[in-house]
Amino acid sequence: GIVNASSTTHDMVGHNWSVGIDWEGRDSDKPISFQVVGVDYDLIETLEMEITTGHSFSKDFGSDSKGIIFNETAIKAMGLSDPIGKTIRFMGEKKIIGTVKDFHFKSLHETVEPLFLVMMPEAVKKVMVRIEAGREREAIEKIRAFYENFNPGFPFEYQFLNEDYATLYASEQRVATLSKYFAAIAIMISCLGLFGLAAFSAERRMKEIGVRKTLGSSVFGIVRLLSEDFTKMVIFSITIALPISYLVAKEWLDSFAYRIALEWWYFAFAGLSALLIAWLTVGFQTYNAARINPVKCLRDE
Repeated sequence: GIVNASSTTHDMVGHNWSVGIDWEGRDSDKPISFQVVGVDYDLIETLEMEITTGHSFSKDFGSDSKGIIFNETAIKAMGLSDPIGKTIRFMGEKKIIGTVKDFHFKSLHETVEPLFLVMMPEAVKKVMVRIEAGREREAIEKIRAFYENFNPGFPFEYQFLNEDYATLYASEQRVATLSKYFAAIAIMISCLGLFGLAAFSAERRMKEIGVRKTLGSSVFGIVRLLSEDFTKMVIFSITIALPISYLVAKEWLDSFAYRIALEWWYFAFAGLSALLIAWLTVGFQTYNAARINPVKCLRDE
């Protein structure tokens, strides 16, 4: 896990810069807004960012203190085909020492923006620590003791990176939880309604069942006869529900910059599941009705 001490993860990203950065060949008619991240050594390694070209900030290279690293989106927006070694004018002259694979630093509702990282140890106001899984409590207590030793009287505050990002999707999580409960209640009510309707239908058609069985109809034939009307009703409901569900799901997914494609089999599986649940619910009652002795049915009539 990653622990972010004394700040939130999203504070890692600094301000937007649309001016103050320049490079050779820049198209002045095409303004680009960059996200700026002031970092110290080892941040890229701690967060396991992937360097695609060049190298990360390293103490082995003294010139890296004047280096700059862009993400892939920034390089594309700048139109640089071979960025390593190019001079960038930002708070003085800096050399591009590497490029990092695009990573999400905001919600998935937003696209990855052009971003660059520069060495700004004096601007770093937080510490990010990678902790071995299962040793979180032990590690945090050691970090707390270390922090309080150097900053007595100041509160030690920390937050796990996954918890920080989870807050971005709190509303989606609430909707997912409520949807599961409401779906379960809806299925239960529907099954009770189908069961009661099947029982009522079987009771009304008891004489017909007796006559058919006397004429040699099988139990399966009776079950199929009694289930036909319910099957048609469920198929009609599915036909109406699936297009609506597709439109609702598509509208929700469209609010994300990065999303899955809606495959036809998602809806086919949901429709078949609904049909199967209906058959099991109705089938239990119709099977019991089909097994009744025809003599009893006709005598009662």
